[in-house]
Amino acid sequence: MIEYRNVRVALLGAGSVGSQVARLLLEQSDELAGRAGAGLELTGIAVRDLDAERDVDLPRDLFTTDAESLILGADIVVELIGGIEPARSYVLQALGSGADVVTGNKALLASHGPELFAAAEQVGAQVFYEAAVAGAIPIIRPLRESLAGDRIKRIMGIVNGTTNFILDRMDSLGESLEDALAQATALGYAEADPTADIEGYDAAQKATILASLAFHTTVPLMSVHREGITGVTHEQVVAARKAGYVVKLLAICESLVDDDGAPGVSARVHPALVPLGHPLAAVHGAKNAVFVEAEAAGDLMFYGAGAGGVETASAVLGDLVSAARRHVIGGPGLAESNHANLHVLPMGNVVTSYQITLDVADQPGVLATVASLLAQHEVSVETVEQTSGVISSDGGVATATLIIGTHRARESDLAATVAALTNATVVNSVTSVLRVEGA
Repeated sequence: MIEYRNVRVALLGAGSVGSQVARLLLEQSDELAGRAGAGLELTGIAVRDLDAERDVDLPRDLFTTDAESLILGADIVVELIGGIEPARSYVLQALGSGADVVTGNKALLASHGPELFAAAEQVGAQVFYEAAVAGAIPIIRPLRESLAGDRIKRIMGIVNGTTNFILDRMDSLGESLEDALAQATALGYAEADPTADIEGYDAAQKATILASLAFHTTVPLMSVHREGITGVTHEQVVAARKAGYVVKLLAICESLVDDDGAPGVSARVHPALVPLGHPLAAVHGAKNAVFVEAEAAGDLMFYGAGAGGVETASAVLGDLVSAARRHVIGGPGLAESNHANLHVLPMGNVVTSYQITLDVADQPGVLATVASLLAQHEVSVETVEQTSGVISSDGGVATATLIIGTHRARESDLAATVAALTNATVVNSVTSVLRVEGA
C-alpha cells in the first residue's frame, strides 16, 4: 500500500474555535490520520498578535503573522478569523493556489458565497463550511449530500443560541427580555454588543446559507426578511404559553409560488409562535435545532450545540478530514449545486397563520367591525379571545383586549389588514402581531 504524504494544514485564527481546532489536531493526530488516509500536518497558525492570551497552550513556534506565506504552502486552509476582510482575501488566495478551504465564517459565506464557490470550481478546489451554521450540528452535509436527491419543502431552524436562551428564560422563568439578556451576557452567550443576535442578523446570515443550499439557488442576504426579538414582551410570552405556544426566533426557508404560479423560494427570520407539541418547542437554553421537511424523506430534526469552541471545532475537524480524504483520493472538488435559478420571493408571498392582539373599545359591535375588516382583506378568523373591559383612571371609555387567531393567509393580505385595523375608530392600538409556524 502506497503511503500518502502528509496533508499540510494552515490555520488562520486562534480564537475560541481556532485554538481548539489546533489542540485537537495536535493531540489526535494519529487517529485523524487513520480516518483521513494521510497525516494532517499543522504547518502554522496565522494571528494578528503573537502575544495575545489564548484559551489553549499551543507551541509558540506554530504562530506567525505572515498569513500569506502560510497559505501558499498549504494543501488545506482553515479560515476561522471571522468577518469579511481580510478573510475574503485570504480565502480567495487559498483557492487561487489550489488549496481547499474549511471555514466557519457565516458572514463571509452569506455575503460572498457565490464568488468563493466560483473561485473554487475554477481550479477544482472545494469550500467546506459545516461549522458556519448551527455549530456542532451536522446540517450542511446532509443538505448538500444526503438529501441532494430529494426535494426540500421547508426548513425551520433555531439557529441562534443567544436568542433561544433569552426567549426560553422569558418563558420558563418569567424574566423580562432585559434581565434574560443580562444573564446571557454574564454566561458568555451574548457579546458585549448583542445586536447581531437579538436583531436577527446572525440568523439571517445562516438562513441565506441554508436556503441557497436547500433550494439549489443563490439567495442573497438582502432578500432575507429579518426581525429580531427586541419587540417581544413578557405579556406576549405569557399569552403564547396560555394559548399552547412558545415564542422562538426562527429562520425559515421554504419553497413557494409567485402570483403567476411559478416556483420560487423565500427566506425569513422573525419571532414566531411554535405549538408546544412541535419538536422545536422543546429546544431549551442555548441549544440549536433545524427541522427539515422533505418530500420523500419526510420530517427530519437536527439538534445540538449551536456554538462553543470545542463543539464548533468538531464540525471544523469533520470538514478537515473530508478535505484531506479528497486530496488522498484525487479529483476535483464537489461544486455547489446553485443552478435551479428559482425566483427569490418577497415576504408578501409567504402564507402562514397569525395571532393578532388588539386593544379595543369595550362596546357593542367592536368584534363585528374587526371581523368585517379581516374579511375584507381575505383574512379568516379561527379563534377569538376577549379579556374583561378596563376603565381608565380618568373615567374614560372602557377598553378590552382581543386576541385573534387567523387561518392561513398571505403576508400581504395580513399587512393590509393590520393597516386597516390601525386606522379603525374602535381599535386603540394593534399591540402585537405574531406568526404561527409549525402548526
